[in-house]
Amino acid sequence: MAEVETGGHTVRDSNGGSFRYNKLLLATGGTPRRLTIPGGDLEGLSYYRTLQDYQKLRAATAAGKSAVVIGGGFIGSEMAAALCMNGLAVTMIFPEEWVVSRVFPESLGRALVDYYRSKGIVVLAKDVPISIEESSNGHIVHTRAGQHVHGDLVVVGIGITPNTSLAKAAGLKTGNGIVVDDFLRTSHPDVYAAGDVAFFPEQVLGPRRIEHWDNAVSQGKHAGRNMAGLNKPFTEMPYFFSDLFEFGYEAVGEVDSRLETFTDWQEPNKTGVIYYLDGARVRGAMMCNVWGKVDAARELIRNVQPMRVQDLRNAIR
Repeated sequence: MAEVETGGHTVRDSNGGSFRYNKLLLATGGTPRRLTIPGGDLEGLSYYRTLQDYQKLRAATAAGKSAVVIGGGFIGSEMAAALCMNGLAVTMIFPEEWVVSRVFPESLGRALVDYYRSKGIVVLAKDVPISIEESSNGHIVHTRAGQHVHGDLVVVGIGITPNTSLAKAAGLKTGNGIVVDDFLRTSHPDVYAAGDVAFFPEQVLGPRRIEHWDNAVSQGKHAGRNMAGLNKPFTEMPYFFSDLFEFGYEAVGEVDSRLETFTDWQEPNKTGVIYYLDGARVRGAMMCNVWGKVDAARELIRNVQPMRVQDLRNAIR
């Protein structure tokens, strides 16, 4: 276990090595949540997170095999589509009523469930695994609704927990991640944090933690520059994207299905823009099969003036 001594500006690694620093960046990321059911720790389950996880899963993937994907969020929805496109028979199991339910409004989420089924994926929504057992050629997942699903491969994507233990042990302020200021500095001025683990005060939308690629890249670069003397606040508004078969999207801001939404469809549930609203203020936007409009969406979100719903029609095209 590594250890940080902020008073002595020293890092000790798990092998006993000791390193001095002037500035330190914590980019400890997150650890996949694991199933707390019988069989949740069996050998061969993929808690998909690292390059090694990808390489191992890729090597085991072959047309004609079967896969069970547990989880219907970002990882689950992408994994199910990717495995299906590689010729596997895929079953998805998740407790929500539709895929990516924390982000997609109901109409889109239900349409995508139908879309996945049209691609041959078996979708077991509103169900959860209660146990997993090994079989002669894979695993069998038993569900609360009484399903017994065989999979040559089982992939689990049920979210991550930010890795804050190193920061906590060093006496740094933590909460939903490692708390940083506008400059990505932690509660110790010589220690910075970036990426999945950083809880940062986004200028427009308020404090948040983001678990997406663009945020990790942009924060990592900015923290490094500040450690080298730039000393400028982090003002970027990270975006994220996904491709689910032929349905692709880019999103920016606070895209939370609990917010009020307004959809400006060119083709219902296929092409258009979803706006996420808090009262009359736009807090997020998702461009569905509409490309190159992330900067336009950012400007709309940064414009904190109230907007009428009718003004959002064709606001981003």
